[in-house]
Amino acid sequence: MVDVTLIGTAALAPIPERALSSALLTCAGHSILFDCGEGTQSAARKAGVSLMKTDIIAVTHYHGDHIFGIPGLLQTMYSAGRTEPIYIAGPEGLAEVMSLMMGLTGALPFDVGLLEIPAEGLRLCELVEGWPSEAALSTFPTKHRCVAQGYSFTLGRAGKFNPEKAQELGVPVKLWRELQKGSSVFVEGREIFPDEVLGERRRGIKVVFTGDTAICESLVEASREADILICDATYGDDTRADTATERGHMCFSQAAECARLSGVRTLWLTHYSQSVTNPAMFLHNARAIFPNTVCGYDGLSETLRFDS
Repeated sequence: MVDVTLIGTAALAPIPERALSSALLTCAGHSILFDCGEGTQSAARKAGVSLMKTDIIAVTHYHGDHIFGIPGLLQTMYSAGRTEPIYIAGPEGLAEVMSLMMGLTGALPFDVGLLEIPAEGLRLCELVEGWPSEAALSTFPTKHRCVAQGYSFTLGRAGKFNPEKAQELGVPVKLWRELQKGSSVFVEGREIFPDEVLGERRRGIKVVFTGDTAICESLVEASREADILICDATYGDDTRADTATERGHMCFSQAAECARLSGVRTLWLTHYSQSVTNPAMFLHNARAIFPNTVCGYDGLSETLRFDS
């Protein structure tokens, strides 16, 4: 299963009920923190989630409201006795930005690795032991006023195991689990591959985090059939649509249109402008286009499980 929590939902500046942009995804005891704006640590405490087992801080871009919480979080991890490395991913320019950040944190007792995620995506178990073998993280370009990227997390699911086929191939029961996990096995010198005993792949789990962006084709494609799309929705009123596009953001209806085109299951709106004092007042603008839209708020959480 996968736990997803919105930690901060504000844009530009934190306000009492909204920290700046961040969300946490947890799977098998490991976590990815998407963005880390000011107030992320205190908002995480209020939400009842821990940031201490974060393996990756996945930064969408380098505007302050998405990154100014990083130095403080790294220092807190130091105080908590962390020794395991942490990785920070981001678009072009990551090394320069992190050089400045590390100047603020001072020396740390753990490594901070800068992570370039390959075009085909990254199998997380190859980075940190303990992630499920089918958990992966990939990026896609977004449309903002600077170089920016969004993130897609997927947890794949193999097809159903066919014990009769395994028996026909002479695979001992003690090796079945290896095939179920996606590894090949050897039986009397012959290599047996998982697809020989597994049915068609089943629907997995997918979560997409946009960061700041106007609607664009890369976002629509990356969000195809996501379980949750956590999406920029800076302005509530449709009259701000042109302003949103000009500034590299979306209004509620534009985020909903992206969700509709992508065929996602649920849309979480986030990154509200200071002018949107009550997001629920504008929810109808999104639901008229995509009914399963939720006004995100600090602490909103959901547990995703595989379809039965």
